[in-house]
Amino acid sequence: MTPAPRLEIDLDAIQQNTSVLVARLADRGIEVAGVTKVALGSPEVAGALLRGGVSSLGDSRIENIETMRDAHVTARMMLIRSPMLSQVVRVVAYADVSFNTELDVIRALSSAARAAGRMHGVVLMIELGDLREGILPRDLEYAVRETLRLPNILLEGIGSNLACRNGVVPDARNMGELSDLADSIDATFALRLAVVSGGNSANLAWALSGADTGRVNHLRLGEALLLGRETLHRQPIVGLRTDAFTLVAEVIESKRKPTRPWGEIAQTAFGAQPAPIDRGDISQVIVALGQQDTDPNGLRAPAGIEILGASSDHLVADTGVAHLPVGAEIDFQLDYSALLRAMTSPFVTKVVQARIGAIHAQGF
Repeated sequence: MTPAPRLEIDLDAIQQNTSVLVARLADRGIEVAGVTKVALGSPEVAGALLRGGVSSLGDSRIENIETMRDAHVTARMMLIRSPMLSQVVRVVAYADVSFNTELDVIRALSSAARAAGRMHGVVLMIELGDLREGILPRDLEYAVRETLRLPNILLEGIGSNLACRNGVVPDARNMGELSDLADSIDATFALRLAVVSGGNSANLAWALSGADTGRVNHLRLGEALLLGRETLHRQPIVGLRTDAFTLVAEVIESKRKPTRPWGEIAQTAFGAQPAPIDRGDISQVIVALGQQDTDPNGLRAPAGIEILGASSDHLVADTGVAHLPVGAEIDFQLDYSALLRAMTSPFVTKVVQARIGAIHAQGF
């Protein structure tokens, strides 16, 4: 029996979700980069995305791209976080394209690419209001001019990212601005930008609404493909599966306990100030899962079970009318935050499942 806690990964569900969204977006003239960062560059997950039809793979960490390359994943690789100056040699060696906002970094990439005898693609990221990464629109022309002068650098396009920091919604106005900037760059420099990358899974409502998508021909999708949900309101996407990942945890204590603590109350282990409600005695279980393994706030328990709280290593739940003995297992569904932390935790076993059987993959 595979030990718990374990994260069960259904590759067929990921491939199915990818096929559906790639087809829908192709009808809108948009191709998809499958983002692997939440899966830590898992070659198995990457393979499911590629079988589903993504045109490339994107990741925010060069280490994950190296993992996929070392596993002989043959795909166009995009580093979708601005490169660190300390990693430009690795970026040029392993990534085909990187998303950039700083000219000093692009110059360093140019030097590294020239030394390696390689061409390296660059997408310039534009700030459109979410106030995370991006060149201000008024500075874009200068950034393009300087980038075009650099040897061994190919300006592939421009892009934007919204909704991640301040929740700014991708819409006709900001996507129209991105299209206008692409047209302006083409006219000014007598070229045709190949990539206009509109954003992430938050762009889906706009992209599939029937609105004019303009020059936007590329999206970077992770959560929508892996979890089957849009990211503005975390609602399920029609036709997609939301069960590609399941976190399984084992019960280590099962007792009737009161709901109201006794003694002087101070902060919890993670600094919260509890306000307990007395509901009488309940069937309480503890499962071997905690903050070090996942984000407990991002877990959804099965019907009839209520998560009451968690510390570093213990998750406490009310099982209602059901009695779960020690050794029983509980299946949890995850949101993006919980999935990211579970994939990162070395204490969570990863089990990859597909039609061909199960592959036990430790530590990716």
